[in-house]
Amino acid sequence: MITLVLWCLGVTSQTIDRKVVVQRNNPHVTSLDTLGALTVGNGGFAMTVDATGLQSFPQLYSNGMPLGTMSDWGWHSFANPQQLRPEEALKAYDFGHGHTEFYATQFNDPGRPHDAAEWYRQNPHRMHLGAVGLLLDVNEVGNIDQTLDLWTGMVDSRFTYRGHLYHVQTVCHPQRDLIATRIVSEDRSKRVTFNFPYPTGKHSDDACDWNEWEKHLTCFDGQPSTDCDTLKRILDGTSRFDPADYYVAIHWDKGRHQYKNQQGDHPLWNSLHFCCPDEETTLTCEFFTDKDPSRQPLTFDEVAAAAAAYWEAYWTNGAIVDFSECTDPRAPELERRVVLSQYLLAVNDAGDTPPQETGLTYNSWFGKFHLEMIWWHQAQFALWGHPELLDHTLEWYFQAEPIAREIAQRQGFKGVRWMKMTDPSGIEAPSKVGSFLIWQQPHLIYLAELLYRAAQSTDSKKYYLEKYGRLIDETAEMMRSFATYDAPNNRYVLKGCIPAQETLRAAETVNPPFELSYWHYGLEVAQQWRERRGLSRRTDWDEVINLLAPLAAKDSLYLAAETAPQTYEDIRFTSDHPAVLGAVGILPMTSQADTTIMRNTLHWVHDNWNWDKTWGWDYPMAAMNAARMGEPQMALDMLLLDKRTNTYLVSGHNYQDNRLRVYLPGNGGLLTAVAMMCAGWDGNESTNPGFPNDGTWNVRWEGLKPMP
Repeated sequence: MITLVLWCLGVTSQTIDRKVVVQRNNPHVTSLDTLGALTVGNGGFAMTVDATGLQSFPQLYSNGMPLGTMSDWGWHSFANPQQLRPEEALKAYDFGHGHTEFYATQFNDPGRPHDAAEWYRQNPHRMHLGAVGLLLDVNEVGNIDQTLDLWTGMVDSRFTYRGHLYHVQTVCHPQRDLIATRIVSEDRSKRVTFNFPYPTGKHSDDACDWNEWEKHLTCFDGQPSTDCDTLKRILDGTSRFDPADYYVAIHWDKGRHQYKNQQGDHPLWNSLHFCCPDEETTLTCEFFTDKDPSRQPLTFDEVAAAAAAYWEAYWTNGAIVDFSECTDPRAPELERRVVLSQYLLAVNDAGDTPPQETGLTYNSWFGKFHLEMIWWHQAQFALWGHPELLDHTLEWYFQAEPIAREIAQRQGFKGVRWMKMTDPSGIEAPSKVGSFLIWQQPHLIYLAELLYRAAQSTDSKKYYLEKYGRLIDETAEMMRSFATYDAPNNRYVLKGCIPAQETLRAAETVNPPFELSYWHYGLEVAQQWRERRGLSRRTDWDEVINLLAPLAAKDSLYLAAETAPQTYEDIRFTSDHPAVLGAVGILPMTSQADTTIMRNTLHWVHDNWNWDKTWGWDYPMAAMNAARMGEPQMALDMLLLDKRTNTYLVSGHNYQDNRLRVYLPGNGGLLTAVAMMCAGWDGNESTNPGFPNDGTWNVRWEGLKPMP
């Protein structure tokens, strides 16, 4: 059990009834709302279901909340007949660091560099592993009553079809990539379907091409049986063919009678229907890449019990926030967003690799993940009592280290330079923007520091120091070598980069404020880690820390960059992310910033920013800045600002636009901001410092960790 936080830290001594808080926010769906799909999963594998409790209408939902079945391991690449190589997408730049730098970028003119850049952006791409559904006419489904029980991780779906009642329960195993479902109906003509799409390789879509039937194969691995069917999936491109790209094992507890081949009498097919005339049909469906003879089939009841135990432990052992004693009418909606975000991030963002923006629901940026976003996805795990989930994902950095070292070397820097957009291999996806970002670089230092702070024992702290210490040194070494000494002004500057506010250009940007502050904070934390490990501070790192340029200001407002004096006159500098607020908010106040100027900047951004041109994590970033600036009412207003990109759907997903109907960095940012607004930050002595102290926000919480 966690140690309860007492009133002096923001809650009463009365224990919060966590089950009540969680279950009063269970999502409830009553129609075939294509933005209302619900997801079950385990962090590295997930399945999203429609209102039938399965994936019966994947094409109907494709432009809403797609019905994905995705995993950390399920990736595909198209063929590369030209033998294009990653180095062909490199271009030389001179940003004044004293050496030529080679970046993986995109090319406008035709030729091998253009083709290589586009191929490595597109490949590999994440796959949809297969849709499990019911064969139904969408026009005859009615009386929908569907609930996701967050406490057990089970979707319970009831509906009518042609005069028959259907009751479908769906749940995911917490460790295995396995879905279990129970279907109860007197409809003797019901069929369970398994449909396998070909990958699309598109930038943002459901990853389902239902037309390319000849480019992939599905067949029985062995003979069909009445209780267990194993399917073998073979795709083209970089498929292994021996024996398959992956397998799907279907174990029938009850109700499997016969299968119907939808493509004639042929052993190869990509759509299979099973006739299930019994009143009850229960089955499990597991996806895997290796045939492990020790893998035993599980029953629906076994999977449901394992999921219920996992989710009860998740809610019991982590942090919780209770808004029921708040009288502000916005409090129930904020609690709903907080509880659902906790669930969604555990389902989508706790796998073997950093998560993509749309998690395991559908593909964005070809299914690749962005390392500048890992902080927004996963910092909250350490603050909300689940550091083990963050630690698990951070292990991927060791796998990516060799490529990160190559990137630093070809650009003339020391240490490792972490890529922006990548896949499990760690290969950097070419980009006109992403390859020039630098704010992903200190994330590993920040996140490892959160793990260290969350550790409950000396041994646990030592474990993290030994595990990540060397990698933090290598990360900081690149940061030191990237900072350029400006001799005439006796200072270090940052240049030759695109900042988090991506409307600025690399060749003309010097000293963006957030990156400057992050360099200061990251190098200082890296020094502290050396001292904790019994090593001496690096004098060259201290020189950079002490001589880093201050944040540039004009008319008592911080600029988007030292080279952008027109910040407040040019819309290019007041759109996209208001990253200047991250310099104090995401980060603690450093010696580079002035409180008065930062507060002035906060108010200007609040009143004048182009909020219709922002993203989901910009609102919690602004809220964190406002909290540190002693503006709790503004912090709350920013967190709940009524804008399209700050919309939260019935499932809890942060909606952005027609392309990004799911945006998990917004959910993660929300949780991080609420943790700070409740538990505060180092040096804060107030109770619930991010909430107005006017009697309307009596926020109760347990288990949260303060921010640095």
